[in-house]
Amino acid sequence: MKNTNNETQAQTLTRLLAAADRQHPVTITYTKADGTQTIRTIEIYDTRTTKAGDIILKVMDRESGESRTFRLDRIQAYTVHRTAYTVARPARDGETTVALPVASAPATVIGREIARDDAAYYADRYAVLAAA
Repeated sequence: MKNTNNETQAQTLTRLLAAADRQHPVTITYTKADGTQTIRTIEIYDTRTTKAGDIILKVMDRESGESRTFRLDRIQAYTVHRTAYTVARPARDGETTVALPVASAPATVIGREIARDDAAYYADRYAVLAAA
């Protein structure tokens, strides 16, 4: 089990993305917003960056069989398993994804996540800065 306080967030993200690329499930210790801890075995199928800058993992929860999201900064510890995915993930409705190579530098991963965010939001934001 790896404790996330012993590594950077970029290292944690890189290892979790490698597990997703290999389709290996991960057991996480997660702290919810209310402070309670839970242990879940998940199958990661996507990552996103919120407008607030938080990195979230879109996963299938093995216990419930449903899609869930987890914030990366709230994962306290994790273990990558060597078994294969078993839970079917939801169908995508015209959604496009960017394939992330395992050996990507953290800056590359973050850059790709930002590029997938709402382009109009960033266009408006930079237009205000350019006008000032």
